[in-house]
Amino acid sequence: MPRTINDVIAYASAILEHTQHHNAKLEAEILLGAVLNRDRAWLRTWPEKSISATQWRQFSNYVQRRESGEPVAYILEQRDFWSLSLRVTPDTLIPRPETELLVELALAKIPEEASWTILDLGTGSGAIAIAVAKERPRCRLIATDRLLPALRIAQENAQRHQLANIQFLTGNWLKAFAPHFQAEMILANPPYIMESDPHLSAGDLRFEPVEALASGPQGLDDLQNILLASKPHLKPGGWLLLEHGYHQQAALAERLTEQDYQSIECHKDYAGQPRISLAQYAKH
Repeated sequence: MPRTINDVIAYASAILEHTQHHNAKLEAEILLGAVLNRDRAWLRTWPEKSISATQWRQFSNYVQRRESGEPVAYILEQRDFWSLSLRVTPDTLIPRPETELLVELALAKIPEEASWTILDLGTGSGAIAIAVAKERPRCRLIATDRLLPALRIAQENAQRHQLANIQFLTGNWLKAFAPHFQAEMILANPPYIMESDPHLSAGDLRFEPVEALASGPQGLDDLQNILLASKPHLKPGGWLLLEHGYHQQAALAERLTEQDYQSIECHKDYAGQPRISLAQYAKH
């Protein structure tokens, strides 16, 4: 077995590069850092330090799992999002960097001292609700998911960050709420990949819950359901924010206009792709 940190990282990087992992060295450092409970800066400062046989066995197991395609976030059961460390499992979608834009745009609309009620639909690991709840402690967040295992992970993450302003409900999208229940804002990152998309059976995506990724022939089914069901649950002047696929901007804008939403905007993610659409419910 390789003995030093430098040799171990080189060994793992070669394996992962062979299986076409584009960030092989980075992933090897992250996995070894988790085994040693050290950050990457420490690994680079002490490249000649040795690891134990027990540490090597654990690291080898991690590398084998990553070689097979299992996402690093599921191997370590951890993912950073916003300023938070969150637990993730195969019961939850892995939070993406582009979803941080949804949080950023929501916070831009919520006054700092506001006491709004905000709904996070299909919360998964709780990433969106927890990030907003942390930044706007006076607001009341209600996070829903139809899958109890995901909801338990979200609750665990909220407890980890000592947030008492989040309530969790079981239910599919807005069916968790009474017909006349209203909020100032609704947030959702629903499934929006086409069911026939070949990416679903390739790479990291094949390990994630397909029900959190795909939605109908065009990927629009859940987005449309949420859009249509949201109006009765928004207070006049309330905001709807949706994450969506890069090719779905025009379809969503058309449907939002048909439903008499105002102030319709679409924002690009950090890769320059249309990613978040938001609109305001018309005041009466």
